[in-house]
Amino acid sequence: MSVKNVLQAVHDALDEEMAKDERVIVMGQDVGLRGGVFRTTEGLIARYGESRVIDTPLTESAIVGVAIGAGIGGYRPVAEIQFADFIWPAMDQIVSEAARMRYRTHGTWGCPIVIRTPYGAGIHGGLYHSQSIEATFAHVPGLKVIAPSTPRDAKGLLKSAIRDPDPVLFLEHKRTYRLIKDEVSDEDFTVPIGQAEIKRSGRDLSILTYGMMVHESLKAAAAVAGDGISVEVVDLRTLSPLDKPAILESVRRTHKVIIVHEDSLTGGLGGELAGIIASEAFDSLDGPIIRVAAPDGPATPFNSQLEALYLPNAEKIERAIRELAAY
Repeated sequence: MSVKNVLQAVHDALDEEMAKDERVIVMGQDVGLRGGVFRTTEGLIARYGESRVIDTPLTESAIVGVAIGAGIGGYRPVAEIQFADFIWPAMDQIVSEAARMRYRTHGTWGCPIVIRTPYGAGIHGGLYHSQSIEATFAHVPGLKVIAPSTPRDAKGLLKSAIRDPDPVLFLEHKRTYRLIKDEVSDEDFTVPIGQAEIKRSGRDLSILTYGMMVHESLKAAAAVAGDGISVEVVDLRTLSPLDKPAILESVRRTHKVIIVHEDSLTGGLGGELAGIIASEAFDSLDGPIIRVAAPDGPATPFNSQLEALYLPNAEKIERAIRELAAY
């Protein structure tokens, strides 16, 4: 076991999978000589060479398009989009080609690619370096969407994604990169795609969340524990496919639920979660389904004070907990 942060865990997963399987290649802007803008691919080009660690032009549609072709051709490409905010030029390649490959070929061809990208706010990235894109892609059939919150999950889920026969969008919250540290096994291991995990057990209400908001939710749960409020924090980890059994089991156990995500409220993943709970666990609810999310603004403010006001945090989650616990 070694203490790692999320950035190091992602790097280790790439390194280990490249060493294990020569079909695994990495491509993207500045992933080679520079080692990536966040240094997640640092040193890989020296170890595996330019034929497997490929610096690409700043053309997201080409990065994903080439990855799709390489995947069909027998490779296991890991394509990096430098910031999630710039993924939109590759939208057609991801949705119309990668996600539909298995369906359109009647199962003959898969598209074993991973698209890694840093997402989320909290680092004063402003308009074009803070977006949360998960809700847009989580409703695309044929595309798996993963958003880990811890180093162990980041490493284990990325290894699973690379080995998966179909396309995976792998979201790495950039604020967790160096902030969140934990013990990670040095042995080869994977974390199953599609399985949520209870990060804190509780009996009075459940919080469903993912990414950086897992840690804000854990802070809020700890803050109310002294007042006798027992909060369960469920880390979804995989956003598509959702772990419906784990979600429903937690809600039926605690009878109250708060959904927390950094993305804007309207159209966010919380609406889908609320729909699942309302249709399949309504009789278990002893209070309203509460969502804590960012407001429906066009972008995260650059100003640090406005950014803090805009984003969900432990204090806002704590207020929601106390409100729901009072029902």
